[in-house]
Amino acid sequence: MRIANLSGRLALVTGERAVDVHEASDHRFSADPQAIFERWDEFRAWAADAALGSGTPFDPADLGAPAPAPRQLFAIGLNYREHVAEAGYGAPEGMPPVFTKFAGSISGPVTDVVLPEGGNTDWEVELVVVIGRPARRVREEDAWDHVAGLTVGQDLSERVLQMSGPAPQFGLAKSYPGFSPMGPCLVTPDEFDDPDNLELTCSVNGEQVQHGFTRQLIFSVPALLAKLSAVLPLSPGDVIYTGTPSGVGLGRTPQRWLRAGDELISSIQGIGELRQRLLSA
Repeated sequence: MRIANLSGRLALVTGERAVDVHEASDHRFSADPQAIFERWDEFRAWAADAALGSGTPFDPADLGAPAPAPRQLFAIGLNYREHVAEAGYGAPEGMPPVFTKFAGSISGPVTDVVLPEGGNTDWEVELVVVIGRPARRVREEDAWDHVAGLTVGQDLSERVLQMSGPAPQFGLAKSYPGFSPMGPCLVTPDEFDDPDNLELTCSVNGEQVQHGFTRQLIFSVPALLAKLSAVLPLSPGDVIYTGTPSGVGLGRTPQRWLRAGDELISSIQGIGELRQRLLSA
């Protein structure tokens, strides 16, 4: 199943057509895309049996983030070994580095992003997990049962602010407006042959700058849910950015940053792509 936020309304998507859930369910479910996660099991059961029809065509530019207002937005650092090496750190053990991105940075899959003045903005394609069931002290073998779906994310990062001060400003530097695009759809795990092995790519102006597979994660999706839920409860609709493979601008020689006029495309196998155009301040 593929769900989307279409012009602020919850939709089920098949190919290039969408069905409005609020209307198709005779108003049983809210039109609010974020609200569905609190009734995820009920919604899945309804969608499995509903006569939805063929839907209507839609413009991808009208899509918003599939989880636009999470209670918690986690981000995982240093979760691919080659990225750990290019960043100049040691591989994490026991617990991955965890920070937050602020919800004001969330946007949809096709957007314009204004570059912070005087900054060095970098790209980081990531698999994003959205929680569908409450999770507390979840075992790895049970973790996928708590996942509503997967989507594509970009963890855009302004490196000057990130590295300033007596300690790094990860959360703040990654939370400018538009710095957390997600989409185009949320895809349930049963849609994949192997949800633990998805291909990620990122390109700038048509040049591929990142390529990897989620099987290369140091902490897999089940491991991340187990680690996080051992510390605090995960709620339906919470979002987890799972980390980026190597190829970011910070790790290049010479270093490379996004510039006004650049087009950034981020994609994950079986989910779709994000498309960001970078603008000057």
